[in-house]
Amino acid sequence: FQKLCNNLLKNLGGIMPNLVNFNNFKNFLITIFLCLFSFPAFAEINNGDTAWILTSTALVLFMTLPGLALFYAGLVNSKNVVSVLMQHFALACMVSIIWVVIGYSLAFSEGNDWIGGIGNIFMNSIELETASGSIPESLFATFQMTFAIITPALMIGAFVERIKFSAMLIFLFFWVLIVYVPVTHWVWGGGILSSWGTMDFAGGIVVHATAGIGALVTALTLGKRRGFPKSLTPPHSPILTMIGASMLWIGWFGFNAGSALGANSGAGMAMLVTHISAATASLVWMFIEWKRFGKPSLVGIVTGMVAGLATVTPASGYIGVPGGLVLGLGGGVLCYLAVDFIRGKLQIDDSLDVFAVHGVGGILGTLLVAFLATSTFSGLGLPEGQSGISQFFVQFKAVILTILWTSVFTYLILKLTSLFVSLRVDEQEEIEGLDLRSHGEKGYHTD
Repeated sequence: FQKLCNNLLKNLGGIMPNLVNFNNFKNFLITIFLCLFSFPAFAEINNGDTAWILTSTALVLFMTLPGLALFYAGLVNSKNVVSVLMQHFALACMVSIIWVVIGYSLAFSEGNDWIGGIGNIFMNSIELETASGSIPESLFATFQMTFAIITPALMIGAFVERIKFSAMLIFLFFWVLIVYVPVTHWVWGGGILSSWGTMDFAGGIVVHATAGIGALVTALTLGKRRGFPKSLTPPHSPILTMIGASMLWIGWFGFNAGSALGANSGAGMAMLVTHISAATASLVWMFIEWKRFGKPSLVGIVTGMVAGLATVTPASGYIGVPGGLVLGLGGGVLCYLAVDFIRGKLQIDDSLDVFAVHGVGGILGTLLVAFLATSTFSGLGLPEGQSGISQFFVQFKAVILTILWTSVFTYLILKLTSLFVSLRVDEQEEIEGLDLRSHGEKGYHTD
């Protein structure tokens, strides 16, 4: 366009040599051109997109409070149900403040390949009319806040019934800043994994891989609960677990379809494949248990649902219906086997199977999207110039980097926390239950 302006100005200059200032007039034409033809880049806030992401934001928070909290609460002993609910609620409040003060800035402000900048601490650059794409930036920041809340909340399932409440707060405070925020920047904030062309639509790496690996390291560091695995009581309330799981399923539509950041066809397809994967994995898990034990269990079928949701999450915006079926089938089978292997064979007390369900499922979906996003499976396509194999290696490298970062820093943060407060409750508190000893309340009163 500059060449076009120069030619035009030369002609004008030949006709009106005394009237045209070449440089000034050229810059004027360029400015007019950019204003007229580049205006779509400065997208106006779209009411439809805004309405959908407002809804999605509420749905994702609903996944944690009360969805995940009830899901986990039903799986523990009745004397620890209050402690689980308290951990989720307090964590949601703490992470919200972290996100406002510095987390959002470090994740999404311009920085380097590894971490964002601090130019937006306290969200000081967000004003009423500030836009992020077609939605208000205030809404985008809040939507991302709900992801930052649920990721460490998933990890609670690995150390229920034995961690000190104060230790949990200190540990997850630093974990959010040192693990979650940098990985978010790598993938969604223009960092190193983004530059590699990593595909992670709604958090297979950012949410499920980090939470799963962090949960496994924490379970190994804390050690087993008393009586694990033979003397543990079964879930005290499958009813609460099913109610919480149902809330998770509903909320996951905001999680995945909301990640399209607009009310569009991509959001519709993400919602469809999310539902398909969840339903498929639920049935897979149910039939495996039915065949193995002679009876299908409620806890089993809802655990399969979560496995299907975790597996489809990274791929949900890139795949079609066949991909949803494949990921539901693969997630149901592999996550079931992982639970059996980690709890049964390795005897690791990841109490509520966070790594086996979220970690394994999220990583599986992250790897398989390289193939399921192709036209062979009615997918939306891979990044330009990539084949299924080459994209698979991009995904694989991203997973390995995330595993290494999360493993090392989760362990170091746990050790740092232990310098200030004991990680585990004492033996008597574990016997009596955390509800009364830690919080002075009971979940149930029978008198």
